[in-house]
Amino acid sequence: MSIFKASLNELNSLTELFDSYRVFYKQESDIEGARAFLKERLINEDSVVFIAFDESNPVGFVQLYPTFSSVSMKKSWILNDLYVNASARKKGFGEKLIKKAIEFAEETGAKGVSLETGQENQTAQRLYEKIGFIKESNYFYYFSI
Repeated sequence: MSIFKASLNELNSLTELFDSYRVFYKQESDIEGARAFLKERLINEDSVVFIAFDESNPVGFVQLYPTFSSVSMKKSWILNDLYVNASARKKGFGEKLIKKAIEFAEETGAKGVSLETGQENQTAQRLYEKIGFIKESNYFYYFSI
């Protein structure tokens, strides 16, 4: 198992994983759209992506987006995307990817890592809480188009 920060060198592997991730969330497959989206994120350094390999096979990724806290005057990271191929699940890749994200946040002096998940996603919630994430109950989440 190896996990490292993705670059344009891993774009093809990352594109396939990202497309599978989107399909998992009921989106139409769009390989070229996924490639263009990821390429732009990597070139512009809009996000940081870590990719996991099982030997030479790409099996998962985590994507982080930066945000900032005016109150603490620090950067934070949003763990926006986490995906592990079905064939590699329950082998520790998801946990290792999340821990890599946390390690990266610490290395960059960030305030922390935040994430969100669906109320029905009990499996992910157990994993997040096992790693040390705390379910926020003091704030409401709002969204507008």
